[in-house]
This record gives sequence, structure tokens and C-alpha cells, in this order.
Amino acid sequence: MQDFETILYAVDDGIATITLNRPDNMNAMTFRMGLELIEAFDRTDADDAVKAVIVTGSGERAFCAGADLGSGTVSFDYANRKDMDDRPMVNGIYPDTGGRVALRIFDSLKPVIGAVNGVAAGFGATILCSMDVRIAADHARFGYVFTRRGLVPETCASWFLPRIVGISTALDWCFSGRIVPAEEALRRDLVTALHPGAALMDEARAIARSYFENSAPVSVALTRQMLWKMLGADHPMEAHRIDSRGITARGKSADVREGVASFQEKRTPVFPDRVSSDMPEFFPWWEKREFE
Repeated sequence: MQDFETILYAVDDGIATITLNRPDNMNAMTFRMGLELIEAFDRTDADDAVKAVIVTGSGERAFCAGADLGSGTVSFDYANRKDMDDRPMVNGIYPDTGGRVALRIFDSLKPVIGAVNGVAAGFGATILCSMDVRIAADHARFGYVFTRRGLVPETCASWFLPRIVGISTALDWCFSGRIVPAEEALRRDLVTALHPGAALMDEARAIARSYFENSAPVSVALTRQMLWKMLGADHPMEAHRIDSRGITARGKSADVREGVASFQEKRTPVFPDRVSSDMPEFFPWWEKREFE
């Protein structure tokens, strides 16, 4: 897929910006948008020029207002929709498209920053949970509105959301489906900062740059996966095993030699290793059985 119809994709100064781009529909999620987001994250992982990713929405009204409800009352009744021929079915179930996107972001090798420029409801609220850091415009609002539509949370939110805001807050927001103002989202740690809308992207870019200006890309990629994957570990020994492999592999790398030399010489490091070619042999460890 070379040309995107529902998102914008641009790379500048080490930062890939992915913009949900259906402003006439408040950037509502479609199946095509889901596929394009997956493709966009495939691109960011494969491109060594990309050091960090920002996801935002077009316009000032909405980050994403949720799923497109253009099919009316059968919008979520996939068995009775007429546009499902191109969607995979597994064991009689249509896998949640939002969940496929969240899982792709979960496996990202680059840091992912959500810049919430307006309303984030449904998919717009849940997809943020798979990102590493979220900041928002001070007029943003959030809605985990699924129970109000007769649904349940999707986009893997039942795994991500309680880990970010705590189980009680997650249940409160999801039970009620109420709209959460930006100030409450900040207080409950869904977002880390609020900014005037005009300053939002500058702030997001500043955060992105702080993640790669003095940090080794391979180490950032490994660190991202270590921290996320260890959220599901049942004993710190699992972390010890991965830590030990990581230190052993990275300790003999050109990056470490450069990191130590630049520190001793009091200069900015220039790390030579690349995510596309220099990830250690044990990666991705969660797909292997050697630790069982």
C-alpha cells in the first residue's frame, strides 16, 4: 500500500507524523484507516530516518470521534453488513480492527506520542492507550462510550487502560461512558500535559526529539519492548533474563563504545547502530520459546 486515503504520513527531522485525516467526519475510524495505520507503523519501523512517531488528528475539532457509523444500526453487526468481503474472519469471529492497530503499535520499535488535538472517543480514546506518552490540547475531551452504544471496550483497552489510569478509574469511565474533560484526563494520568491547541504539535515534537537526540536508537527500541512486554510478566526473573541478555548484547556494541567515549569527551554521541540491521540476536524474545 503506497498511497494513503485516510491518513497523512510525513517524516521530518527524525520524526514521523501520522495524521488521522477524515476531518469532515471528525477523523472517524474506518477499516481502511486501520489498515493504513498498520502500514504506517510498518514504515516507521523499517525507516532508520525515523526516530520517533507522533499520532494526531486533522483539524481542531477532533483527534478521532470513534468508529464511522455510516452503516447505521448495523455498523457493528458485521454478519449483516454488505462491505465485509475484504475483512478476515478467524474461527467465526471478525478480529477487531482497532485491536490489530493497537497490537501493531505495541510492537513498534520507535517511541509513539499521541498528540490529542480535540475529541477522542471510542477508538479515538482506546488507541491512545497503546502509545507511550499522550499530551492533549486543553479543549480535548475523552470518551470510553462503548456501554452507551451497547458495546464493550475494544482496541485492547481492557489490557492497556487499567495499566495507565488504574482499575477503578478505568471501570468508572467505561461503566458510565461519560465524556471526560481534559483536566480530569490529566489528573488521572491518561495524559501527561495539556497545552493550547496552537502549541500542541510543537510540544509533541519537543518530546519526540528528547527521545532520540542523545539516545541510541537500538537501545530505545529494546527499552520500549522490555518495559511494555514486562507489564505482562508474572515474576521479576523474566525481566532479569531479558536484562541480562540485553546488557550482554549491547555491552559489546559499537553504540556502547560511542556512548562511553562521548561521555568521557563531553560531546554529543553519534550512535552508529541501526534498528533495521543491528538488533541483537535474542530479539524478539517473546516470539521464541527459549525462556520457558
